[in-house]
Amino acid sequence: MKAAIIIPAYNHARPIAGVVRDCLALGMKVIVVDDGSTDGTGEIIRKMDGIFVVHHPQNLGKGAALLSGFRLAMAMGCDYALTIDADGQHDPGDAAHLLAVAAKEKKRCLIVGRRQGMGGKTGGNVPWTSRFGRGFSNFWVWAAGGPKMRDSQSGFRLYPLPETMNLGVRARRYQFEVEVLVKAHRAGIAIREVPVGVVYQKRGERISHFRPWMDFHRNSATFSRLIFARIFRTLLP
Repeated sequence: MKAAIIIPAYNHARPIAGVVRDCLALGMKVIVVDDGSTDGTGEIIRKMDGIFVVHHPQNLGKGAALLSGFRLAMAMGCDYALTIDADGQHDPGDAAHLLAVAAKEKKRCLIVGRRQGMGGKTGGNVPWTSRFGRGFSNFWVWAAGGPKMRDSQSGFRLYPLPETMNLGVRARRYQFEVEVLVKAHRAGIAIREVPVGVVYQKRGERISHFRPWMDFHRNSATFSRLIFARIFRTLLP
C-alpha cells in the first residue's frame, strides 16, 4: 500500500498551516488542493516546505478538488488517497486506524472515519446542520442503493485508487462524497467505517462553507438522480 494525504482547502487560512504540519508528521506525501481560495490560503501553503500544491484559479467544489488530488497521487505512483478536511476537525493521528483496517482486508476497500462525539453531552459545539445532514445523508445513501452507513458525510477517508477514479462519479461539490459511496457499493467495493475523533470549534471560530438551502437542493438533486438510476436498473431485462 502506497498512500498520499490529500487536503482539499477553500478559504481555510487560519487552520491550514496546523493541519498541514500535523499531516507531514505522519511521514507520507501531502497534497494540498487550493480550490480557488481568496483569503490567503494559497499564499500560506505555497510557502510551506515538503508538500505538493495544486491550485484551482476558481472555486470548483470539494469533489473537483479531491479529483485533482487523486490524479496527482496516482501520477506519483500511489494506490490509495487519505483525505483530511482543512478545517481542523480531524486528528491526522487517527489515520493509522484507517490504514490498519485497509491492510487487514483481503480486497481493496474504501475506509470511512466515523466521527465520534457528535451527539449527546459531548456534541455541544456540533451545529444542527451537521447533525441533521448526517442523518439525512445516511438514509438517502441507503435508499439510493448504497451501503447502510452511520457517517456518510465524513471527509476523513481512505480511497482506493484507481478504483475510485473508474466509478464515473458526476458530482463535483460536497455531493461527491455521498455519490462515491453509492457507486462504490454498486461496483462491489467494500466500504468499512472506523471510529475517529472530531473537534468542532465554538460558533464564530468554526469555518464552514455549507449553505443549508443551496446544498440541500444539490443533495436532493444528486440523490434523485441516483435513485432514478437504481429504479431504471431494476427495470432492465
